[in-house]
Amino acid sequence: MTDPGEFTEDAFLGGQLRLRQPKSGHRAGHDAMLLAAATPARSGDRVVDLGAGIGAAGLAIAKRVAGIELLLVEIDAALASVARGNAVANAIAADVIVLDVTSAAETFSAAGLSPDSVDVVLMNPPFNDPARHRASPDRSREVAHVSTAATLGKWIHAARRILKSGGALTLIWRADGLVEVLMALARGFGSLAIQPVHGGPKMPAIRVLIRATKGGKAPLQIHPALMLNDESALPNKQVTDVLAGKGVLPLAVP
Repeated sequence: MTDPGEFTEDAFLGGQLRLRQPKSGHRAGHDAMLLAAATPARSGDRVVDLGAGIGAAGLAIAKRVAGIELLLVEIDAALASVARGNAVANAIAADVIVLDVTSAAETFSAAGLSPDSVDVVLMNPPFNDPARHRASPDRSREVAHVSTAATLGKWIHAARRILKSGGALTLIWRADGLVEVLMALARGFGSLAIQPVHGGPKMPAIRVLIRATKGGKAPLQIHPALMLNDESALPNKQVTDVLAGKGVLPLAVP
């Protein structure tokens, strides 16, 4: 992680959430807020944010849905410490766990994440292909963004293991890797709902938001595409409202 003295404090959800984060390296932004807005959660749910970083997505859900039991899982102890501080600063109850998402079931259980014990999992896994991604000299940025061939499968396996039957997994991934996601979800997940995210109306999708249900049997649904900008290259009102904490995306409504 970056030098502990180099931080910014940034406003999210229209100022409802203020997060301290490293000035360089992996920084929370639109992806985290879109992921949070696509995640279904109800009061009383046990919600786990895998690879939580500074806690942005998980804390955004806690701001929207009161009464959840939130657990933030992060491999980087320094980032986990920042996430813990962000939870306290925003008066949000959250357990922060330093843990490699690819760890064995025994390690998860020892950290309080036993099999079939979670209602909702959300994740923004490292998704850049190392063959096409220029390596970053910043190790935290590299770990946060670059995946190996097995990364996605291992993260989804971890989510499947800790989710209860009928539990929901929500993730964000690069659009050109949709086939990889569908293949990884084929074992144990169903009732998929997908929403493509485009930079603008005439641009190809850059991200996909996906909600999957452990043991789900319903047909796949593809929701209307989300345009970050309109035809005039101005921010889309739906996106602006979501980023301001004034609404959710269709995937958050199972």
